[in-house]
Amino acid sequence: MTEAEPSPQPDGLASSAVPPVPITWPDGVTAAACLTFDMDAEAPILTEDISAINRMSPMSHQSYGPLVGVPRILEILARHEIKATFFIPGYSAHRYPDVVRAVAEAGHEIAHHSYFHENTIGMDAETEAALLDLGLRALREVAGVRPEGYRAPMWELTYNTPRLLAERGFLWDSSLMDSDHPYVLAVSDAAEPGATLVEIPVSWGLDDWEQYAYLPGLTGPGVIESPAKALEMWTLELEAMHRLGAAFVLCCHPFLSGRPSRAEALERLIERMKSLNGLWITTVGEVARHTATLGLPPRTCPQPILSKDAYWVARPPG
Repeated sequence: MTEAEPSPQPDGLASSAVPPVPITWPDGVTAAACLTFDMDAEAPILTEDISAINRMSPMSHQSYGPLVGVPRILEILARHEIKATFFIPGYSAHRYPDVVRAVAEAGHEIAHHSYFHENTIGMDAETEAALLDLGLRALREVAGVRPEGYRAPMWELTYNTPRLLAERGFLWDSSLMDSDHPYVLAVSDAAEPGATLVEIPVSWGLDDWEQYAYLPGLTGPGVIESPAKALEMWTLELEAMHRLGAAFVLCCHPFLSGRPSRAEALERLIERMKSLNGLWITTVGEVARHTATLGLPPRTCPQPILSKDAYWVARPPG
């Protein structure tokens, strides 16, 4: 290979993103762990296929979450004196108001999770703003709460979402996957210059949907994993993130992890969490509020720019 002088990069192709860095935790804390529960109920299945509204069995599968899974999970959390974060679509709040109020009365954090677990891929900003506002209204009407945090359905933020959240006074989001550590996200095109959100990152490996979800013709690959496998995966990641000084964020769905053997596996994971020195088991909001005090420089998650020279690469519509 012969050496050559580097030539100028094409304008706009190089990412402006910078690598994340570990954060400083409160005294005596070396890492954090957050238990989060997406109380989706029927909404994601109806978003996938609205005709499922006429299928009693799939609807009963989803209603297991608020009717059985949430009470079981609340009992486990109370037994271990742990506060968790519940992400609740507005439609689920309207449909199961007593369950949502029980979550709030138990002292857990309630966060925004859309209105109908909408698929935001390709959604315009006006529609996304409307679903955010309706979700806020539902949580206020049902539980009297005004959430500080948000998680996108299927973790699908659009490039409009951070601005829409900042305009509505949200402090934090938990949908992006480019870090093991919490960070401050710069919000572009916001009405207020310098607007930011705290980002508490997630990953698909810490989501129970990938392990347990299956409804014929509606979701899942047809393979339902053992809770022992899920427990092993999550424990390995917990221990690794504890060594890194990172934030472990587990995402569970009450209609999945609320089933008996899975709930027992979750409780064993909690017991392992409690055995780790310096691990702060808390809500996502608490981690976000701490991160916001650190004066971190904002990071970006820039949209890719396609090379004009690579004319054969497909372009997105519009």
